[in-house]
Amino acid sequence: MKKKLKVAVLFGGKSAEHEVSVRSARNIINALDKKKYKITPVKIGRNGEFYLDQIKKFDVVFPVLHGPFGEDGSMQGFLKLAGVPFIGPSVLGSAVGMDKDVAKRLLREARIPIPKFVVLHPRGNMPFKKVSKILNLPVFVKPANLGSSVGVSKVKNKKEFNKALKDAFQYDSKIIIEEGVEGREIECAVLGNEYPIASIPGEIIPNSEFYSYQSKYIDAKSVSKIPAVISRQKIKEIQNLAIKVFKTLDCEGMSRIDFFLKKNGRILVNEINTIPGFTEISMYPKMWQANGLSLPELLDKLIDLALQRFEREGKLKSTL
Repeated sequence: MKKKLKVAVLFGGKSAEHEVSVRSARNIINALDKKKYKITPVKIGRNGEFYLDQIKKFDVVFPVLHGPFGEDGSMQGFLKLAGVPFIGPSVLGSAVGMDKDVAKRLLREARIPIPKFVVLHPRGNMPFKKVSKILNLPVFVKPANLGSSVGVSKVKNKKEFNKALKDAFQYDSKIIIEEGVEGREIECAVLGNEYPIASIPGEIIPNSEFYSYQSKYIDAKSVSKIPAVISRQKIKEIQNLAIKVFKTLDCEGMSRIDFFLKKNGRILVNEINTIPGFTEISMYPKMWQANGLSLPELLDKLIDLALQRFEREGKLKSTL
């Protein structure tokens, strides 16, 4: 009988996305094949404390940690130093993917279409009048290093702008201000290492002005359509662009790329999520399910990819 792989599922963490992480981890643990894996849930408290009786040697780790201190390369660096295979992008891809400012600059350098944006630091000063002139109204104000739409505000006037800045700076020391794009919200899942593949795209239809944290996880009234009702040509275009984004940002394993599809047919890349949600309503597993890959099969594939990368990197020379 084949020996079970020891899988650690890390979840929780010091992030505003703590609760989403808990929900994702619960769904993953329930779906992992108990005949193949010996699963150890490892909770990380909001204070960063690990809730584990003793340190064990794991065959592979799934860091289901959304946001800072988990999705930003910090946990990936720790696991890399510990010599443990882990699921998802490595240090660089995770760090770059988490920082919306750096990611957008790299995408722009690669000539990948993105919305116009400006960046603001706490000591910086960019008057509302200047922002509205550069980007037009409405604009979106976001923490540069966070996901799940936490701290995101849609701004139409100066009063809302000042409130949005104050709110976003509660979560990050750098914020990004983007032009408001009128268009459909399309998402695409990517899976793989050296030769990634893209899923059939899905569409999010928010129940509010935008796909906020409230509409994602509390009201849960937003509608998802998988597959998105778009032409075959647009599907192929989005898939190719998703893979290009994935490679440009040095990602491996998995990522979800979010797009805007404008009325004139133009596609803009919104952002990348290197540890996408795995809750019961999350788009990443649902899009792969629409491609014929069940959640247990998807998790098998992600574990295989993590082990393949670990084996490949283990062959590299570390001494002269």
